[in-house]
Amino acid sequence: MYESTMFVILLILVPILLLVYRRWTTSNPHHKLPPGPRGLPIIGNLHMLGTLPHRAITELAKHYGPIMSLSLGSVPAIVVSSPQAAELFLKTHDTVFASRPKIQVAELYSYGVKGIAFTPYGPYWRNMRKFCTRELLTTKVIDSFAWMRKEELGFFVESIREAASSRVALDVTKIVGELIQDMICRMLFGKSRDVRFDLSGILEEMTETGGAFNIADYFPFLRALDLQGLARRARRTSKDFDEMLELIIDEHEVIGNLEEKNGKEDFVDMLLSLKNRTTGTNDQLGFTFDRANVKAIILDMIFGAVDTSHTAVIWVMSELTRHPRVMSRVQKELEMVVGDNDIVEEAHLSKLDYLYMVVKESLRLHPVAPLSVPHESTEDILVNGYHIPKKSRIIINNWGLGRDSNVWSENALEFIPERFSGSKIDLQGQDFQFIPFGSGRRGCPGLHLGLINIQLLVAQMVHCFDWDLSTGTSPTELEMDEKFGLTMSRLDHLVATPTVRVREKHLT
Repeated sequence: MYESTMFVILLILVPILLLVYRRWTTSNPHHKLPPGPRGLPIIGNLHMLGTLPHRAITELAKHYGPIMSLSLGSVPAIVVSSPQAAELFLKTHDTVFASRPKIQVAELYSYGVKGIAFTPYGPYWRNMRKFCTRELLTTKVIDSFAWMRKEELGFFVESIREAASSRVALDVTKIVGELIQDMICRMLFGKSRDVRFDLSGILEEMTETGGAFNIADYFPFLRALDLQGLARRARRTSKDFDEMLELIIDEHEVIGNLEEKNGKEDFVDMLLSLKNRTTGTNDQLGFTFDRANVKAIILDMIFGAVDTSHTAVIWVMSELTRHPRVMSRVQKELEMVVGDNDIVEEAHLSKLDYLYMVVKESLRLHPVAPLSVPHESTEDILVNGYHIPKKSRIIINNWGLGRDSNVWSENALEFIPERFSGSKIDLQGQDFQFIPFGSGRRGCPGLHLGLINIQLLVAQMVHCFDWDLSTGTSPTELEMDEKFGLTMSRLDHLVATPTVRVREKHLT
């Protein structure tokens, strides 16, 4: 009875308090919020977002401007939709906006935010990120696994060649996902996907629950009720994932000796080596590095590398399938650089200029994260004359940035890789017209690995094979609808029939 009464009181008080706060901030010249649409009591503007929030937000921004204020339940949010505004939030005032809000499902998956992606800004996050970028994600370390990626690509090409000989249509979305999982798992664990666990199912559930609208994130007082059952699902999935990691870590600790692994160290070996060197609070790291830290970093690596690379590759392949002229030009470039060898070497990638333009153009139109993982302001601050309250959620509208006709001209919605010819706009996070990997302190630390995976897989697939849509659909009629989540994947799987272009010569 007491809980029911308190719930009713909260439902009445919250919208009143929000209305009073909004009127105070807009009436005080020193506390002028960015413009934004008027919200409804209690829910604010949540009803305006729909099933594809990135599209809805982009339309709203056309009316209210590049710095827009929204009320998401009880949470104030600021949406950033222009390069100039993005630079203010991600560079000029980067320190103020470098934190993360509390997201219930993320906390459950990341062992109490002990990883990197969803951890609030502070000494722990700074030291953990520094460790990962200096120890795990350096160019030297990533490049040291080139032999493994080449081997996996060889197996991949062989399997496609068998299907091509029988003119069998392939679920491209599925086979690319499996390849990337195998590559990342071998880099992390020293072996391909473990048949004892359904990693695909685990990742799919993580993506679905992590990208779902969770009432508890916008009305914190409802967390304990778990009205949608998302927390229960996340706990169950987290338990499955934890069991898998425990077995893998136990196996690594038993083997231990690198001589038994032919001297080839994987990421778990590196992490356990650090853990074993740490007793209590490590002075260099500034925190205790234990088994939970190891598992949290592994989760970030798997999720950050598998789902994002997979999504990006499928969008590139979809656009190439829709645009035979572009496909032909990519293949001609590959013929010049790679020749008649059937395996594309990573050393070739730096010479494939047009392929790089294609990847950039696809990421512009189809950013893996259409809306950035929310940042959170750590203090009240004035930005461009607007008051941004402490604890506001800052959402960078990557999808809107890439389709802004003021930046990309009137053909902004068309797939034209040549727009990057001679352009200095890159995707490293310094050009705010185009930041598919983020920018500033929260920029993606795995950018180098991500680019290798995307370019290498696309190059390999279009060098060795032609791809025909299997449904009799013409390329221009290929559906390009997207599905919103933590990553923006195609709504439907890409299905195509391969035809061999380059015969087998150098599979090993």
